[in-house]
Amino acid sequence: MTRTLRPHPGLDIPLVDTGRGERTVLVLHGGGGPDGVAGVVEHFAPHARVLAPTHPGWAGTPRPDWFSGVDDLAVTYLDLLDDEDATDVVVVASSFGGWVAAEMAVRDRGHRIARLVVLDGIGPAVDGHPVRMPQPPPGAPGPDPADMAALRTYAGPEVADPKLLRRLARVRVPALLIWGEDDVVVPPAFGKAYAGGFADARFEVVAGAGHVPHVQAPGETFTLIDEFLAKA
Repeated sequence: MTRTLRPHPGLDIPLVDTGRGERTVLVLHGGGGPDGVAGVVEHFAPHARVLAPTHPGWAGTPRPDWFSGVDDLAVTYLDLLDDEDATDVVVVASSFGGWVAAEMAVRDRGHRIARLVVLDGIGPAVDGHPVRMPQPPPGAPGPDPADMAALRTYAGPEVADPKLLRRLARVRVPALLIWGEDDVVVPPAFGKAYAGGFADARFEVVAGAGHVPHVQAPGETFTLIDEFLAKA
């Protein structure tokens, strides 16, 4: 089922609300849009309630001019968890969604989030490893220009927050960071530094995968996620 969140006048956010179960899983997409995490939604829906919003500005959704920062997304999705009275929430986030998830975890004063899974996330500034936006080969289809414009609005010119890595030390919930071995957007060394910022994080590399391991190597990626959550 897809419904519309309206947290503020003029701000409509499409939300997939599917599955059933005691656990709530919040799925946050990356620059490729909601289709890029459809497999994650499908994986969890048989045994959990899955909430998967479309960030304003993606997939043709309007983005008000005043809604322009990663913090806007993080606060809005924390409000969603509050409004749904969701507890013991697992957040699974890809790429740009990983940045939003990290900001949520830093700001989660209501302790709604219990576990965090980041798939090749961006967000912190890591020395020597700038974010390299993907460039499709000539003639190949690339990301939707409107989606990329939305990403740059939220992420800023550097596509990173130099303060985020230090803030992660206050995140006490267990985190799993999974990285594609061949990621050219943010390499595994970036991911290892990202994981090192958390108080309690595990870092795993998936061989043969790039920036979206849940698409390129779903078997190994979901095995890692399921094992991590089984220890909860």
